[in-house]
Amino acid sequence: MIDTLRYLLGSAGPSGFGSKSTAEQVTENRADLRCLTAIITGATSGIGAETARVLAKRGARLILPARSVKAAEDAKARILSECPDSEIIVMALELSSLNSVRSFVNQFHTLGLPLHLLINNAGKFAHEHAVSEDGVEMTFATNYLGHFLLTKLLVKTMAETAKETGVQGRIVNVSSSIHGWFSGDAVSYLALISRNKSHYDATRAYALSKLANVFHTKELARRLQQTGANVTVNCVHPGIVRTRLTREREGLLTDLVFFLASKLLKTIPQAAATTCYVATHPRLSDVSGKYFADCNETSTSKLGSNLAEATRLWATSEFMISRGPKAAFDLLKHLEF
Repeated sequence: MIDTLRYLLGSAGPSGFGSKSTAEQVTENRADLRCLTAIITGATSGIGAETARVLAKRGARLILPARSVKAAEDAKARILSECPDSEIIVMALELSSLNSVRSFVNQFHTLGLPLHLLINNAGKFAHEHAVSEDGVEMTFATNYLGHFLLTKLLVKTMAETAKETGVQGRIVNVSSSIHGWFSGDAVSYLALISRNKSHYDATRAYALSKLANVFHTKELARRLQQTGANVTVNCVHPGIVRTRLTREREGLLTDLVFFLASKLLKTIPQAAATTCYVATHPRLSDVSGKYFADCNETSTSKLGSNLAEATRLWATSEFMISRGPKAAFDLLKHLEF
């Protein structure tokens, strides 16, 4: 009850910010980010677009990868209309395709640019069952597996950039409090819904993908620490906001739910605040493997803090991107019997 009241009032937490803080407010102390290059997925609309706008306003060079290059060019034009001196590069990327992720990274490397920030923001909620070209349930493929591979292929560049410039690299995974809605065996459920639509539940699949983002953060933080790379990774819950992700299911019931919950909703500038805070604030130097909401560190679900399950998903993900999802699911089925 107290936490809910603090949220509604926008009371500041230990960071000095709260649920009502905006992305511009939390970056005021980083008014000059001209030394930084950032890749932001899902920056054509909603929270990602606001994150990109604010970072550009602070001077960061932006790489905007998108499935629709036209949508990304439109987003670029909107930012340039406000910040004409911004350097913004648009590139093609379909996160649900492992080949597209590899192609994007290869093209990025040809630019010879440093990389300080990687913001894995793009998200999808597939109401109807669908499977990616690689044979993975579409929500999981887009929200997690594509970002897993993207991060894996870029983290060396981030570590090298940090070593050369002395500026700590930061990875931000955008998750959701909905990750706590998933219970059960994550890997087994993924295999099940990737092969059999009769077991598909859209909300549970989305919760699984967001739990996977949390697991990714925990395990990657551990591995980065082991290698001594000057790169951190943290996970954020942006809050409840009506973006295109939720507007895909319009209707009387949806409108009624959002009307009744209107006091809990954030504006898009408020929803982008935690991402921008975690990506840029000096207070979070050397902070890694944590979960943030309303610009303050908080706890994940009990399952989300299970490091053994995080390691298990990492191993499965490595197998999926190296041998293919079918081989991974076949192996899992064999081990189950």
